[in-house]
Amino acid sequence: MLYRMFKRTAIVGGAAMLALGAPVAHACNLGPEEHGQGIVKPVEPGPSHASGEASITVQQGQFTNVTEVAAVELKEIDGQSVTTADVYAHKDHAYLGTHRGARSNEGVRVFDMTDPENPEEVSVFANDIPGTWQEKVIVKSVDTPHFTGDLAVVSLQKYNQDETEQSGTAIYDVTNPERPEKLGYYELPADVLTGTHELYLTTQEDRAILLTANIYADFYTEGDYHDFTIVDVSDPENPEHLYNWDPRELIRANDFDGMNYTDEEGAERSAFAHSVITDQAGDYAYISYWDLGTVIMDIRNPEAPEVVGHTSFERDVQGAAHSAALAHDDTILVETREVFEPDPDDPEFERGWGYTRIYDISDKSNPILISDIRSDNSQEQIDPEERERGTYTVHDPKVEGDKLYLSHYSDGIRMIDLSNPHHPREVASYVPDAANVWGVFIYGDYILGSDMGSGLKVLDVNWGSALVGRRHIRPLLQPKHLN
Repeated sequence: MLYRMFKRTAIVGGAAMLALGAPVAHACNLGPEEHGQGIVKPVEPGPSHASGEASITVQQGQFTNVTEVAAVELKEIDGQSVTTADVYAHKDHAYLGTHRGARSNEGVRVFDMTDPENPEEVSVFANDIPGTWQEKVIVKSVDTPHFTGDLAVVSLQKYNQDETEQSGTAIYDVTNPERPEKLGYYELPADVLTGTHELYLTTQEDRAILLTANIYADFYTEGDYHDFTIVDVSDPENPEHLYNWDPRELIRANDFDGMNYTDEEGAERSAFAHSVITDQAGDYAYISYWDLGTVIMDIRNPEAPEVVGHTSFERDVQGAAHSAALAHDDTILVETREVFEPDPDDPEFERGWGYTRIYDISDKSNPILISDIRSDNSQEQIDPEERERGTYTVHDPKVEGDKLYLSHYSDGIRMIDLSNPHHPREVASYVPDAANVWGVFIYGDYILGSDMGSGLKVLDVNWGSALVGRRHIRPLLQPKHLN
């Protein structure tokens, strides 16, 4: 999701007006009018890297090697329109978060996916906390001394300070997804004016561990409480705070104010925790920390984790590390960068929308950039006054085996063959009319997408045709150097 950053402002009418530095991101925007091709660029490590290009043409409303088998809008509650946020699936159900949209606390929507071609909305939860919105939901089966079953953690963000002081994480028992039961609540300090933006749930033996990205917490509390937190939710009714990470461990700049700073090369940067995942074992956390990069943290001892490495950006690359995924037995890191428009005050930043970077993290202390992935549309910087054309930055990544799935707002869902991460290839795509795709998730043989305007999408991918078709992708341009 995306935030527009401004210079410091005030709290107006009780609502938190984001007081930020260099323009970076956030505001999940409009549906597109046009769609374009997929470009995948292999690169060599280093500030100036060789690049080659390849393409598959995708037009508006055209699906390449993909069949849309279902498209279901979310039901309105009390006549309020619903804006879809992220999508997650567990067992036979899909869970869709909701964006602040009409500012009506639309909660998490649950769909029975027993018949993927006919999803049925069967319940809603976390829609009883006025003044908040529920972008992210993670569901895992856990077995602890206090709870055995399916646990859901839901991010709570405030859209109006007058309506609530509550923000943080709501915890539910969804062992029966049609009858969710609220168990507990991890509350952030009241002066964290935003809340928990994204989160993750993992297990370590008989423990359930919650990791939260409390966006701008450090900034708003003037360093009293930081953006990234680890919580033990083994007893969901009594969450236990374990750890809160201070990014000053990595940011040495004298002008760091909890978000904004000037780096060693003179670039104005913004650092805040946007999202977090872990590896499957729950040993390492990957925290998307915007211009600070993806911070890799050893959390095997969650009370005393250790930073082992992080990605970084060349002087001409505005950071914006938004989300992460892992591939190739956790030796490959996928980092999506959500850039809506480069800082207009810094002409050294490359133009264009945000794109995906691929790193070799065989040595977690030294991530090495090996390739990047860009759609044609992402390479054209559209004037803000012409934004009705669409929003073409990449958003979220998911990986299944050698296949990478990227949600791209107006560029829909792009599907990448990552069998050779040095030379990834786009092999299939889904760009519906008026696409505004937020999230993507793998559900068995199907792909789930969440469109902000039109709800849940269920896709069937013909991988046979896709993988054959990739052999016919021809280079469009000779390799060039990016400065």
